[in-house]
Amino acid sequence: MKIIHVSCLVLLHQGKVLATQRSEKMDLPGLWEFPGGKVEPEESPEACLIREIGEELSIGIQIGRPLTPVLHVYPAKSIQLIPFLATWESGTLQLTEHAQYQWLVPQDLLTLDWAPADLPIVEELREHWDYFLGLT
Repeated sequence: MKIIHVSCLVLLHQGKVLATQRSEKMDLPGLWEFPGGKVEPEESPEACLIREIGEELSIGIQIGRPLTPVLHVYPAKSIQLIPFLATWESGTLQLTEHAQYQWLVPQDLLTLDWAPADLPIVEELREHWDYFLGLT
């Protein structure tokens, strides 16, 4: 099975992290995720993330430290999720694809129904929250 490379955003802002809910027109509708998208051929994961976040959230970001990549096998596809910490640089957050968004503190992360590939990132955030906040 081919592996699809996907960059995703872990946006820390004012002590909280951004989560977005997948809309009805997306795979895994209703589940929560860290926003991002497929890395195109000849595109770096960082360039993909800047492009996707501009398209999906209408904001500019500054890419920071990468987090631990996640390989997740769904029934119909395999995804290599490449997460990056980032900061919000410009623009006003507006959803173009997702149903809704929330800003969460670590203790609230597990209150959402996350897409399975995003769960290891949630755990990494919860375990190292103070360290990550120090990087932003």
